[in-house]
Amino acid sequence: MSADPTDQNRTLIRGARVLGGDPADLLIDGGTVAATGTGLAADGAEVIDATGLVLLPGLVDLHTHLREPGREDSETVLTGTRAAAAGGFTAVHAMANTFPVADTAGVVEQVWRLGAASGYCDVQPVGAVTVGLGGRQLAELGAMHDSAAGVTVFSDDGKCVDDAVIMRRALEYVKAFDGVVAQHAQEPRLTEGAQMNEGTVSADLGLGGWPAVAEESIIARDVLLAAHVGSRLHICHVSTAGSVELVRWAKSKGWRVTAEVTPHHLLLTDELVRSYDPVYKVNPPLRTEEDVLALRAALADGTIDCVATDHAPHPHEDKDCEWGAAAMGMIGLETALSVVQHTMVDTGLLDWAGVADRMSYRPAAIGRLTGQGRPVAVGEPANLTLVDPAHRAPVDPAAFASRSRNTPYRGRELPGRVVHTFLRGRATVRDGKLA
Repeated sequence: MSADPTDQNRTLIRGARVLGGDPADLLIDGGTVAATGTGLAADGAEVIDATGLVLLPGLVDLHTHLREPGREDSETVLTGTRAAAAGGFTAVHAMANTFPVADTAGVVEQVWRLGAASGYCDVQPVGAVTVGLGGRQLAELGAMHDSAAGVTVFSDDGKCVDDAVIMRRALEYVKAFDGVVAQHAQEPRLTEGAQMNEGTVSADLGLGGWPAVAEESIIARDVLLAAHVGSRLHICHVSTAGSVELVRWAKSKGWRVTAEVTPHHLLLTDELVRSYDPVYKVNPPLRTEEDVLALRAALADGTIDCVATDHAPHPHEDKDCEWGAAAMGMIGLETALSVVQHTMVDTGLLDWAGVADRMSYRPAAIGRLTGQGRPVAVGEPANLTLVDPAHRAPVDPAAFASRSRNTPYRGRELPGRVVHTFLRGRATVRDGKLA
């Protein structure tokens, strides 16, 4: 699919509820929003009847695993961005734990060019913090930033930067160009042999426990380091109530700390592990109902800045096996908005304007993206998604655009459906199908 922004058709979206508000019309012309209002003339434009649909800015994911290069059996940049578009996303940040690791300018540029060629959404590579994710030597942070990919987010996600000196040096380095270090908070010694959340369920099942303090201790250390350096720190996939309190405390100090939560940590609990179904094996692990409620409240009040999918595709042989041998991770691009509607909108914790803030504006700002996460307004790029909030259906992984099928929601009824997605005015999803 071509991503050429000059080849555009004029489109009139009629009667959409912009950010969940009153129905209005919106005209797309030349890749930008040309007019908004009521009773707009079509003037030869394609007309979309959006009655009952909610119009949002294109969603932005700060945390996506596209697997290419090296694990194309799980996902490719093309299949991953198709899945992103199907989920209403117009930009994703591609994590660095590929093979080879995205720890050089050459690899991040490769991912960036693959994303540009796919045309389904913008792909912003995330650079590794350390060489080979080894945690002992800083990667080429400056060279990756100065590359064509313009990397501003750096993460060893999948592994924790557990060495405090290395973490401090990384924070100091990226400060020069207003970059951000995104930390996978997991103290490795406290999680050796861990298989699930440490608690009543792990004790009942006899599985190695993953204590909340393993996450919280790293967050506590790193917010102090970020304050000392005066640099930007982002906490990946916050999963415990204690982590929420640490982030809230750091923000109360005015420190440059942001945080994300995944859809699955907003909905699922460790009780599901009693089934021994490896689809529920994830890093960080599913926690307790108390944690889930704390995460929802923190997302609602802004302590947690954004929702990030941590889309982690795996081939079936890596998940369809015994629990102990199964890979950690679950896919989430195509179900993220539905889970957020279910847990946050339908519960009254967020309105649709809040969803736009947590799933578009804030992640784009953290990632320093230009042209993404912009208001739905005249003159802005037409990166948009139209959602039918009244739709309800069981999740069918066979219909996914992703190459992998490791979703924890198979057969679960979820609300909402992405009907149309536009990337700079070009339809990437039309009537619920990839364009």
